[in-house]
Amino acid sequence: MKTDRFGKQQFTDKPSFGRWLALALASAMVAGSTLLISPLVLADFSRLAQLQQKGFAISAEARLIDAPKATLGSINPQELRSPASVTKAYLAAAALSRFGPQHRFTSRLASLGELDGNGVLQGDLIFDGGGDPGLTSEDLWRLVQRLQQTGVREVRGALVVNQWRFGPVKCLTTDRCEARTRVANSYSAPLSSAGVNFGSWCVNVAPATQPGQPARITHCDGPSSLVRVDNGVVTRPDNSGTELSAERITDASGDLMRISGQISTNARARDIYRGASDSAEQTAQTLHAMLTRAGIAIKDAPRISAERPPQWTQTLAAVDGKPLQELLLRTMNYSNNYMADVLALNLVETPRAELRQAGQALESFANSLPGHGSATFESGSGLTTSNRTSAHGVNVMLESMFHETALFPSFVATFQSPVNGVMRFIRRGSDTFQNNVMIKTGTLNQPFSVRAAAGYFRTASGRWGCSVLWSMVMPVRPI
Repeated sequence: MKTDRFGKQQFTDKPSFGRWLALALASAMVAGSTLLISPLVLADFSRLAQLQQKGFAISAEARLIDAPKATLGSINPQELRSPASVTKAYLAAAALSRFGPQHRFTSRLASLGELDGNGVLQGDLIFDGGGDPGLTSEDLWRLVQRLQQTGVREVRGALVVNQWRFGPVKCLTTDRCEARTRVANSYSAPLSSAGVNFGSWCVNVAPATQPGQPARITHCDGPSSLVRVDNGVVTRPDNSGTELSAERITDASGDLMRISGQISTNARARDIYRGASDSAEQTAQTLHAMLTRAGIAIKDAPRISAERPPQWTQTLAAVDGKPLQELLLRTMNYSNNYMADVLALNLVETPRAELRQAGQALESFANSLPGHGSATFESGSGLTTSNRTSAHGVNVMLESMFHETALFPSFVATFQSPVNGVMRFIRRGSDTFQNNVMIKTGTLNQPFSVRAAAGYFRTASGRWGCSVLWSMVMPVRPI
């Protein structure tokens, strides 16, 4: 057992995910060319069985859709296992079933105050977070522009960022809990219905004009940095290479981006993303800066609220996010944990939603599928290690979505075709594998290791099938 550069334990008694996936899917989903030659030939699970004999907890099932004796092969198909990011396939199915592919989440600027003839808003300006997991700075700029079009020039109150739908959401995983004070990634960002830019700060690092000088660091959305920066990046001569290390630290004064390393004078500028400690607070700072740059004066300091705005609150500007089918494409292809958990929280109908409630919404969806069997979900991302489902259950869900004529095109499009996959580790294996499957993968390293995959395959005769398989290695005790 070894640790990575962030001190997390890594297990050395398992094959790499790329190697495992090529081995497992080659034998189980396509079996070389077996399934593509004849759907009557059973899938070859012998290699998976060998892994099981070595101590891997294997669960697998391959089946044709809508066929007599549809199961082509299985190993412990009813056993409950941690699906890791394969959980996101359930999320995609549940969200499409609930909202439809073209649903858009709306964010708005509103107020209880009156706007006088001089463009002065007599009261607070409320940012009502709509739970849009894909909300970006570009959307905020549109809001500001539309607010200007209403004639607002001054706010005699505060900018209030309202996260009444959900947020701050209680952390359930070690990564997100630790990220409240320190983080070296963007996927552990805290969750909020009023979050922007995936709950992360973004700074741009560019070389100075002369070697030996500190690099130039600005916020990605403007000439200055909204978050404090500890700049330890030195500019080096041409072609010296670029090596950057960054973490966000939170102290009594708020968030601080600590960046170190070097950048060559002829290197391109680099964007660096790190999760904020408070997504709503980050939105407040970002939007406040945009309003100020647009010439809209705000009297009081920004503040955060979790109280639902009254029904008579007047909408001044609104922006619709991207269609759900586009959000899911990004969530699934890049396995974006922030987007997945925000989408799952949107499935909860009551305000102040928490991740366990989002998980229960996914459980209810799974329980509505005949023959699925039991399942436990505590998140939509799969980061929570208590998530459990079976290979058979996943296949029931996949087959159910196949028969949803209006939803299936949007659903299957969120899976990766290996030949065009954004994840490099799946772009390996035979042409049969590369061109005839659509998959979603999942991995976990702590407190146990999980390697999972689920998706669809096609036979030579054009038949559709679905297959699920994963292995789990329990923690190894140090010697």
